[in-house]
Amino acid sequence: MAISKSGAGYQVGDGNESEVVLKIQPAPQTATDTATLTAAKITGGILAGTPTAAATYTLPTVAALEAVVSNAKVNSSFDLSIINLATTDAYDITVAVGTGWTLVGNVVVEAKSSSSVNSSAIFRARKTGAGAWSLYRLA
Repeated sequence: MAISKSGAGYQVGDGNESEVVLKIQPAPQTATDTATLTAAKITGGILAGTPTAAATYTLPTVAALEAVVSNAKVNSSFDLSIINLATTDAYDITVAVGTGWTLVGNVVVEAKSSSSVNSSAIFRARKTGAGAWSLYRLA
């Protein structure tokens, strides 16, 4: 049964609840050791890191981000998954702020040194005001 078109929402597909919702996913971005990430690296959705030592990935400035996502309004958001492919304990990835960012939650993505270590993290970037974004650790 199709969802009614009245109201302010929209429907995906023909309203079949068992239908897979597809979206565009560019090829994962990559990084190795300590670096300042580009807006393209964080807006691509997936970032696979292979550090050869402990690494810090600094977010681009908000100005650089907003040059790429110029239509973002307050409360606009996008998700970023960071996967740490390193297998040595000390090769963790730490996310650091760029100008205009606020970090919320644990920003360390641990290396996969054992089966009990979660070596990936899901973040949500959210525009919080003029020239201001926050990055929230979701999982």
